[in-house]
Amino acid sequence: MARSASLNEEMRAESRQKILAAALEVFAEKGYHGATITEITRRAGVSRGLASYYFPNKHLLVDELIDAYLDGVAAVVDVPGTPDERLAGIIDGVLGGLLENLPVQGVILSLVVQPSTHPIFAEVEARKDERLSLLEDSLRELFAGRGAEDPAVEEVMLRSVLEGVIYKAVVYGPQYPVEQVRRWLYRTYGLPEPETTLSGEEPAPVGRLRASDRGF
Repeated sequence: MARSASLNEEMRAESRQKILAAALEVFAEKGYHGATITEITRRAGVSRGLASYYFPNKHLLVDELIDAYLDGVAAVVDVPGTPDERLAGIIDGVLGGLLENLPVQGVILSLVVQPSTHPIFAEVEARKDERLSLLEDSLRELFAGRGAEDPAVEEVMLRSVLEGVIYKAVVYGPQYPVEQVRRWLYRTYGLPEPETTLSGEEPAPVGRLRASDRGF
């Protein structure tokens, strides 16, 4: 019996996701240059031909990974409520995602900043210019609603601070005090103190940050 079109589509989508998930793993372990399509294919459990059909080269894999990442960034601002509630939701969305997917954040960050893959990031960012502009405008409207003197600068600074937090968390791994930084951001923006933690556990005291050779 022939498979239905919807089942075929579902299987294709599943195969693509397996390949992308495997690519993230291999990029995390071996870096962009050390990763091979052969290893990604083996890790995904699919045939080389199928992987090459969807992603003929690593460039296209990086393009798709960064594309999905930017979609996630843009989606974070889509929270309802007052300007203060939205700001708290954005902070929690970014930091909560960081706690859940620290290795993924590290891979994406490396792909964004590496000279060999940064042009791919620039291509994807240009392709998504309209949606990213909506994100920027949404944040600027949020800060205007909070009475900011220069909403554009506030938008740039919020994104810069959050991206800096992501960078430091990637460098220092689980020892980075995400929850304490979250509370600092709440105080800095005059938001009510959060009643719960993002992880559901009380954070350990802040220590001295030192990089580890054991990774994440």
